[in-house]
This record gives sequence, structure tokens and C-alpha cells, in this order.
Amino acid sequence: MSIFDEIIWDPKAIEQESLRQIADYVRDLDLSPGEKAVVSRIIHTSGDPALAAQVCFHPRAVAAGAAALKAGVHIYTDVSMLEAGINRRRLARYGGQVHCAVHSPDVVAEAKARGITRSAVAIERFGRQLQGQVVAIGNAPTALFTLLRMIQEGLRPALVVGMPVGFVGAAQSKDLLMQTDVPYITIPGTRGGSPLAAATINALLYLD
Repeated sequence: MSIFDEIIWDPKAIEQESLRQIADYVRDLDLSPGEKAVVSRIIHTSGDPALAAQVCFHPRAVAAGAAALKAGVHIYTDVSMLEAGINRRRLARYGGQVHCAVHSPDVVAEAKARGITRSAVAIERFGRQLQGQVVAIGNAPTALFTLLRMIQEGLRPALVVGMPVGFVGAAQSKDLLMQTDVPYITIPGTRGGSPLAAATINALLYLD
């Protein structure tokens, strides 16, 4: 028998076996079932069990986020990679859509003129559209800083998935997010990224 005979080829079986193994990493965490479902999807996407104890939740995050998504709110993202990773078919079942303006010509032009990131301009331009909606940041700390300034001015999204990645501003932006009273899900420090933010959203979409 060769190693190829031992490989699991069926995609559904692969996912089930992955989640079975991941369950060992989340079983003893002091988290609700919904929070464990989110963490499990993050581990599944990243292949990194060390993230099991790193994800931070606002106490109302999972309930508020899942309820908002199933009520048909829209999702606003900072980058197209995150937009592409969200299960649009599942979201559309509830009436929601995903929005990303980072490639809009107006956004590109304004970002160049002001010398700031396109993601920051895109979030700024969404403005009051973000009220009561889900905002997912998977790449740009500047987008999260922009959103946080808007929150300080009175904006209240239903949920912020704040997972910018990197060494300049990412940790600071997430620290500020955790000081707000807006429901959030984040990973402190330099770790994060669009795949993990998308996994978080998708986990919420599949909660019972």
C-alpha cells in the first residue's frame, strides 16, 4: 500500500476529519459553543492550533453578529481578498451582500491625492452606510483606525471583525478596538489576515 492509498480524497470527509481533530484544541477553552465554532474555523483556515487561545470576543459579539447576518445586514470589507472569501451564497440566503470599494476609481484617486491607503478611504466613504451593519477588516490597520474614529463619532456597527495583519499599526488598532463598546471579534498582536476574517464571518453564517 502506498501513501496515496491512505490519503482522504473526499472533500467533505477531509473537512469532517479536520474539524474532529480541531475539537481537541478547543474543547477545554472557556468559550461559548458559538465562540468555539468561530475559533474552530479560524484554526481550520490557518492550520495553526496556537490561535485557539488567541481569539478575543466582545461578550455580545457572536450573538449580535449572527443575528445581524441572519436579519439581512450587509458586510463591508477593507480588501477584495476578504470580500472573495465570504460565502456569498449563504449570505444571500438571508438577503445580505458584500461590499468592497478599494478598487473604485474615486477611492484610488482620493487615496493618491491624500497620501493614505485606499482601504482607509473606502471605509471613510462608506460612512453612515456602516450603521448597524457588519464591518470586516482583514488587512489594513488604517481601515480599522478609520472605522474606530467613526465609532468615536457615534457610528455603531452591529459587529466589527477586526483582524488587520502586520507590524505597523495592526496591534495598536486592535488594542483600541477592544476598548470600545461595539461588539467585536479580533486577534491581538500582529497576527490576522483576510482568510481568518472571512473564516470568522463564514462561521457566524453557519451557526444554528
